[in-house]
Amino acid sequence: MSKITFYEDKNFQGRSYECDTDCPDVHPHFSRCNSIKVDSGCWVLYERPNYAGYQYVLTRGEFPEYQRWMGYSDTIRSCRTFSYVSSREASGSPYRMRIYERPDFQGQMMEFGEDCDSVQDRFRSRDIYSANVMDGYWTLYEHPNYRGRQYFMRPGEYRKFSEWGATCATTGSFRRITDF
Repeated sequence: MSKITFYEDKNFQGRSYECDTDCPDVHPHFSRCNSIKVDSGCWVLYERPNYAGYQYVLTRGEFPEYQRWMGYSDTIRSCRTFSYVSSREASGSPYRMRIYERPDFQGQMMEFGEDCDSVQDRFRSRDIYSANVMDGYWTLYEHPNYRGRQYFMRPGEYRKFSEWGATCATTGSFRRITDF
């Protein structure tokens, strides 16, 4: 069971809306979002209706202002919850992702099972053109040290960066989503 509460004003003030399931359009419930409490579950928030636009991945916690979840504005228009059960959890390695320097899984490849705070330092390039998420959920960030725009990655094949919602191949860092 997942539960998130959106507040129109900072510090959990103003009109609020509690949600426990995917919602393709939250705009009828509130006009702006300046703070959030995630009581349970993992969530992807989107700046546009129908799960489009900039993404924000949130796990359990309190976010008294939109900058705390790295928001660019107070606009949230849709949300999705997700849970994860790894097929490899028993082996002790429930996270695996391969990144590639070219589209369609071509060029230099590197496999990761841990967070990476600087793609440039580890991969020798900031450009990731394709990825194969074999296990686990991940968040890719536009800049090093988990900053900038976020991209939610569920298990699957991404033949080009636009398939995970990015407008360019530049990726600064990524981390596993571990709060389940």
